[in-house]
Amino acid sequence: MQWVVATAAFLASAVEFVESFTIVLVVGVTVNWRSALLGALAAAATLALLVATLGTALVQWVPLDVLRTVIGTLLLLFGLKWLKNAIMRYAGLKARHDEQAIYEETRAELRARGEVEASSSRFDLFGFLLSYKSVLLEGLEVAFIVITFGLSAASSTVSRSSGITSAALGAVAAGLLVILAGALVRVPLANVPENTLKFVVGIMLTTFGTFWLGEGFGVEWPLSDAFLLILIAIYLGASFLLTVWLKQAKKQQRAQSIENQAVPATEYSKEVPQ
Repeated sequence: MQWVVATAAFLASAVEFVESFTIVLVVGVTVNWRSALLGALAAAATLALLVATLGTALVQWVPLDVLRTVIGTLLLLFGLKWLKNAIMRYAGLKARHDEQAIYEETRAELRARGEVEASSSRFDLFGFLLSYKSVLLEGLEVAFIVITFGLSAASSTVSRSSGITSAALGAVAAGLLVILAGALVRVPLANVPENTLKFVVGIMLTTFGTFWLGEGFGVEWPLSDAFLLILIAIYLGASFLLTVWLKQAKKQQRAQSIENQAVPATEYSKEVPQ
């Protein structure tokens, strides 16, 4: 179970780190790297403190069944939100996340307020706060995933602290990978299949949320933990069918719209004397 938790935390965290890295990168390029990196490090320290304090409190004071019920509900809602957005993007009903576009937009905003290409190592408060806010906001979702996955992974053989450690290691590995990749290329990680990652994470969060919520209500799942694979298959199948249905509905709506625009022109041509 621990490797599953670490993998889920890794994938979910990678998505958030890619998004925050884009802002840190543009601050570093446009303002200066000192302000960008200090802001990112300060946000990382804040998140580490949050996980350590909140995770420890939950480990010591909250009963496991209560945790699984509450966390299962939150994970299910959280996962369904990610899954809905991914399905809408696949169906063409929502624009896909474009890190390159975000990079250019943020860079233009910084230039508009008078910032120039990074040429000084002098501390810049605005750059620091922008970097801090970006990493903190995206990192809060990482902290939520680390705490919830870590606590809910607890069982007779896995302690709550071990679960949190596994989830935290997965998140740290994702962060280091994104930072390393970004440092090597120094461009927005636009080629990362972010929508696919969000879809996979949405499936995993929804699956674990369903599983742990059921356990919180005393459900005895068939095949024990192996039933997670069945839940994944169910959600994958439902997502595929929903995506196909939404695509067909969009095509029919577009065809109907074109037909409605063509009808008045046809009727008008019939009324014109020949």
